[in-house]
Amino acid sequence: MESAIPQNLEMKRSRHKRVPDDYQPPYPSFVARYKPTVSRVAMAYFGVQYRGTAPTVATAALAEIAGTFAKESGPSHWDRARYIDQVGHENVVSVAYWDDIARFDAWFAPAREAWTGKARDGIGTFIEVLRPSLARHETLFSSSDRPEGVAAIAGRMSGEVQEHAYWGGMRDRIPLSQTDAMAPGGNPELIRDGTRLRVEAHDNLCLIRSGQDWSDTEASERKLYLDEVEPVLREGMEFLRDHGLGIDCYGNRYMRVLAADGSVSEKSYGQSWWKSLAALERWAESHPTHVKIFGAAMKYLSTLGPSAKLRLYHEVTVAAADEQFFEYLNCHPKTGMLAAVETASA
Repeated sequence: MESAIPQNLEMKRSRHKRVPDDYQPPYPSFVARYKPTVSRVAMAYFGVQYRGTAPTVATAALAEIAGTFAKESGPSHWDRARYIDQVGHENVVSVAYWDDIARFDAWFAPAREAWTGKARDGIGTFIEVLRPSLARHETLFSSSDRPEGVAAIAGRMSGEVQEHAYWGGMRDRIPLSQTDAMAPGGNPELIRDGTRLRVEAHDNLCLIRSGQDWSDTEASERKLYLDEVEPVLREGMEFLRDHGLGIDCYGNRYMRVLAADGSVSEKSYGQSWWKSLAALERWAESHPTHVKIFGAAMKYLSTLGPSAKLRLYHEVTVAAADEQFFEYLNCHPKTGMLAAVETASA
């Protein structure tokens, strides 16, 4: 059994794992393995926001960013998803991934100006970027044959890993956790650049993207997931969306992934910004909304056993202050990290 931490990032621990060295997880899970030359990745969320039916200008903007992704130095992988936010706005988010920071930097400056440098009637646009070192990042997959998100740019998937299926496994998979508590430092600040609003967050801001794929399920399993698990998951995601600030979740999006033709797929993911990894851990371990999600998932998996075809994954990043970029144009004040600035100034 492998360690989730790649060999080149292993170091002498000053902070111990939550489980002993002979721990055996009850079921298999896997992590993304990057090429040895990769030390940092970039993940960029490009969002468009509007009310009601998509105006022509929103459709044009989405086609524009897709074309920009296809240019030289564009991402190795990208996907698109949609959701309705807490004030009823439709948001369509295209998230792109790079494993070459020089290539990303060459691409980003003109792409940024094109996306948030000009106002478009009737819509808002935003950019949220992290460019973490691999020491600040982890992934986890229930199966190894269908990478999603940032894992789609990794060289391969691991064999079965040890650090999962216990509270604290998420932290133990992050290489920096071997020596660093990754505590948050500072408060978010708002920077005005003409009509553009930028948020400078703080050290050790945490991002999680946690996904579900039920496209392989057959009739009975699909019904069980959609009737018994998904409503509980949605309830938890909506709690974080509407009330997360009280538990240090700056913002949450529960999104349906869109297929290449724009139709809604049988995939979803939650994507949220947290003040710290510790805040995310507290919600996961003890908050009633996540305890309910965990209970529904365990009942589902124990009912189906190894025959379950639902696929689960997540990616978690704890980013240094200089690895973050947040910019918003004509978006409402609860959009993404703008909510964190509202909280800080309240």
